[in-house]
Amino acid sequence: MPAAAPEISVVVPVFDEEGAAPDLAREIAAAFKGRKFEIVFVDDASRDGTRAALTALKREIPQLRVLGHRNNAGQSRAIRTGILGAKGAVVVTLDGDGQNDPADGPKLVDALLAGPPDLALVGGERVKRQDSQAKKVASRIGNGVRKRLLKDTANDTGCGLKAFRREAFLRLPYFDHIHRYLPALMVREGYRTAFLPVNHRHRTTGRSKYTNLGRLWVSLSDLFGVIWLQSRARNPGEVDEL
Repeated sequence: MPAAAPEISVVVPVFDEEGAAPDLAREIAAAFKGRKFEIVFVDDASRDGTRAALTALKREIPQLRVLGHRNNAGQSRAIRTGILGAKGAVVVTLDGDGQNDPADGPKLVDALLAGPPDLALVGGERVKRQDSQAKKVASRIGNGVRKRLLKDTANDTGCGLKAFRREAFLRLPYFDHIHRYLPALMVREGYRTAFLPVNHRHRTTGRSKYTNLGRLWVSLSDLFGVIWLQSRARNPGEVDEL
């Protein structure tokens, strides 16, 4: 690591993304140039050359760190591993397939830092999505149902590009697929959230790890779980030291 401690940790979960990961790491480094940052890629037990391709880049990109799961544990766990290992007070997450544009990361960070102390998360909302029509329709329905039931004001929680305070994330209850419910869980803890439009790009290599049917099944289960968590929340407001 560079001598100066990072202020921003960019966390990227990857699984079988040998083709996308190296160029994505270079794009992130270029986007955050001039800032105190680190890049934390978490390899979720890839079966291809993702891990080797990333470790080979560490000489080229001194801010790059590579963490590796011994067993495949899923995207949410990989994100959490990266956040637990992160050294920055602000965390930026983005998907490892290259569809999120790293150039949008700094503006989310700037909006977060310019906001009030209780603004804990600034999420991206994808414009002109470069996905199949079936995926866009499924996402629109899922986001609509989730927003109506959880009242989290988020139009696109499936966007992997988010900036948030590490301390706030560590206060949240963890479960698999938590990354899609961060706005609702942040609000549950008494924080504010905000959202900004971000770019979305075609996937140029690899393949999606999700299907609409598979996503629907786990989403319904998780949605009811988050509703239960909201129903059990009791917020004390400000805490005074006596």
